[in-house]
Amino acid sequence: MKQQLEFNEKDYASRLDLIAKIRGLQKAEDYIQTIPKSFRGEIIYRTLLANCVVSNNLKKAEEVFNKMKDLEFPSTAFACNQLLLLYKRLDKKKIADVLLLMEKENVKPTLFTYRILIDTKGLCNDISGMEQIVETMKAEGIEPDIQIQSVLAKHYASAGLMEKAEEVLKAMEGDNIKENRWVYRFLLPLYAGLGKADEVERIWKICDSKPRFEEFLAGIEAWGKLGKIEKSEEIFERLLKTSKKLPARYYTHLLKVYSNHKMLEKGKDLVKRMAGNGCQIGPFTWDALVKLHVEAGDVEKADSILQKACQQNEIKPMFTTFMVVMEQYARRGDIHNAEKMLHRMRQAGYVARVSQFQTLVRAYINAKAPAYGIRERMKADNIFPNKSLAALLPQVDAFRRTSVSDLLD
Repeated sequence: MKQQLEFNEKDYASRLDLIAKIRGLQKAEDYIQTIPKSFRGEIIYRTLLANCVVSNNLKKAEEVFNKMKDLEFPSTAFACNQLLLLYKRLDKKKIADVLLLMEKENVKPTLFTYRILIDTKGLCNDISGMEQIVETMKAEGIEPDIQIQSVLAKHYASAGLMEKAEEVLKAMEGDNIKENRWVYRFLLPLYAGLGKADEVERIWKICDSKPRFEEFLAGIEAWGKLGKIEKSEEIFERLLKTSKKLPARYYTHLLKVYSNHKMLEKGKDLVKRMAGNGCQIGPFTWDALVKLHVEAGDVEKADSILQKACQQNEIKPMFTTFMVVMEQYARRGDIHNAEKMLHRMRQAGYVARVSQFQTLVRAYINAKAPAYGIRERMKADNIFPNKSLAALLPQVDAFRRTSVSDLLD
């Protein structure tokens, strides 16, 4: 007689995770109803919450978070971090609410909490705010790890504070760089971002005799950033020889280099090689291909690649892939195609975001046309304008008065 496998809560959570990733959030929620009540614990709802965050579904994530509170599960750093991660992307104003809740419920911030907060401040170009969080973190006895140091270096570089960025990179290297092998993959692209070809050469020489997979990829990215395309290609060819069949994601690193340098023909040839080598073309390749054509000024071709990708039905293209095409249409003032991209994102299952409406409003501004009912549409989608969108909206009001219309009255 066959023995039936008995599921525990972790087994149900793993199955829920798989359903959410393959069949979507609604099917995952339906599955929860089939789980015996005694197994519907915090881990089940935490898994659903994490998938809402991956899908950037703000409304659903908040619903799940509140449901966990209603079920009187204790507040955890994991659940709070998930909300922080989502708010960092979609609604930075709400971050303060989560931090207040953590304080009230005595939930201690983790290393990941600090990483999210540091990155948020850096993205807002608030360097002193970013440094304050690092100080708070150290006062709590938590030292920045390599990921946090990478984030700091990246934001210092973006703010033009090159000396501070270099200081962080030297701290990452430690006293003996040869003993810190695992930091190479972070250092290569960061030094390249600072334009330091000598430092990239120095680090690459250390791992050149036998690079690990992540170092190959970091090398391709770093030399690409420095405009040394031949070196990126050389590393890529070495990488190809390490395995009989490499996954598509390894090819997309070189594809991104070609995209950033508007090398359309080389990009097309690489995709042909991928297909010839039996690679499965998926979201990351579509993203790089679409960007390649957009950078080369051929938005129509980019749009047609995206449409074909949508028709494959297996895995949907990334949100950023749709946005890069929509932004091009907005720059041209092509309202029809910008609206079409918004519609296609909905069809692909992406929920409304502020960035979509911001781009759409720019399309109307560039077309010098009023956007009838835009505020109502946003309200229906539960979208509340941030500062920059609020500043754009009066420019597309159908009945706004201008000095010219005053003169004509």
